[in-house]
Amino acid sequence: MTLSPGVKDLKNYLEQAKTAMLTAEKIQVVMGNEAADLDSMGSAVIYAYYKAMSAPADDTRVYIPMINIPRDDFKLRTEAAFLFSHAGIETDWLLFAEDIDLGVLNQAGKLELVLVDHNKLASNQGHLEQTVVEILDHHKDEQLYAGASKTITPVGSAATLVAEALLQRPEVLEEGSAVLLLGTILLDTVNLDPEAQRATDQDRNVVDALLNLTGANRKQLFDKLQEEKFNVSSLDSADLLRKDYKEWKLGDQNVGFASVLLSVKDWLQKDAQLSSSLATYASACNLDVLIAMNAYTQPQFTRELVVYCADEALRKKLLAFLEGSDLGLSKIDGSVEANTALYAQANLGYSRKKLQPVMSDFFDSL
Repeated sequence: MTLSPGVKDLKNYLEQAKTAMLTAEKIQVVMGNEAADLDSMGSAVIYAYYKAMSAPADDTRVYIPMINIPRDDFKLRTEAAFLFSHAGIETDWLLFAEDIDLGVLNQAGKLELVLVDHNKLASNQGHLEQTVVEILDHHKDEQLYAGASKTITPVGSAATLVAEALLQRPEVLEEGSAVLLLGTILLDTVNLDPEAQRATDQDRNVVDALLNLTGANRKQLFDKLQEEKFNVSSLDSADLLRKDYKEWKLGDQNVGFASVLLSVKDWLQKDAQLSSSLATYASACNLDVLIAMNAYTQPQFTRELVVYCADEALRKKLLAFLEGSDLGLSKIDGSVEANTALYAQANLGYSRKKLQPVMSDFFDSL
C-alpha cells in the first residue's frame, strides 16, 4: 500500500469542519489534556479526523479537534511545532482554546467531549463532565464518566491507539498524518528504547507499520525531534520563562520557578537586557522572587541558576541562603543589574522538584 502524499484530505476536513460548526446542532470536540504535549495535540487532531471520516452518512455531528492551550503557547512546544510543520500541517488550520467556547456550546446543548491522552478533565473544565462521551487514553483509569465509551490501554503513547484505529482505515490515512503519529510515538517511547520502559508490543507494532508506510528513517526522525525539543532559538526571554513555568505562594512571598533550556551565557547574548526582561515578567506575574533553573546538555549536562528579586533586603537573605546551601553555587560573571544574580550549580541533583520544598522551608522561616 502507498499512502497519498501530504495532508490534502486532512486540510479539507479541518476547513470544512470549521465552517460546519457555525451552524451545527451537535459538536463533538476531541481534545487532549491541558499540558498539551505533542501526544495530546497530535492525537486530538488525527483522532477527530478519523472519527469524522468514519462517521455514518446520517450522522449530523461535526467533529472538531481542539488544542487545549492558547494559540500563542503553541510555539513554546518546539518539538510539536516542528513535527506539525514537518508533516505539512499548518498552525492556521487548527483550533485552540480561545477559538471554541466550550461553556457556550454546553449551555446550548450542543457539546460532546472526547478526551484523548487523559481521562480526567482539568479542574477548570470539570463542570463539563456530563458532556464526556468517549475517552481514548494510556494513563491510569480514574474511573470517572461512567456513561462514556472508554479505550484506556497502558501503551507508551496515546498516538499508538489513534494509529491503530487509522490503520484499520488505511484509505483515509495520508503520509503527513502517518508521520505525525509516528514521530509522536517515537518521542513518547524514547525511540522504543527498552531501558526507558515505556514501549509496549503495541507501540512497536504500530511503529513498524508506520515506518513501512512512510519510509521514514526512525533514528533520524527521533533525533530531530529530540533536537527540536531543546531548540529555543526562536523564543524571547518571556517565552523562555513561560515555556516550563510554575509558581507557588511560599511563606508570604509569590515565587516563580522557570526551567530554561539555555545556558546563562547564551541567554545574555540573546537578551542583553536580561534583568529588565526578568523584572517585566516578575511584575506581570506579581512575583516577589523569580528563579530560572537553566539546564542544558552540550557539551555535557549542566545546571545554572538565575535569581531575580527587586527587594534588596529579601534578596540578600535569599542569596545568602542559596550560597550556603548544598546546591554548590558559584557566581557567573555577566552584565546584569543588582536585582539579578547568576550562578553555576555544581549539585546536578537539584531539579525544580527538589528545590521547591527547600525554598518553601526558607520562606516559611522568614
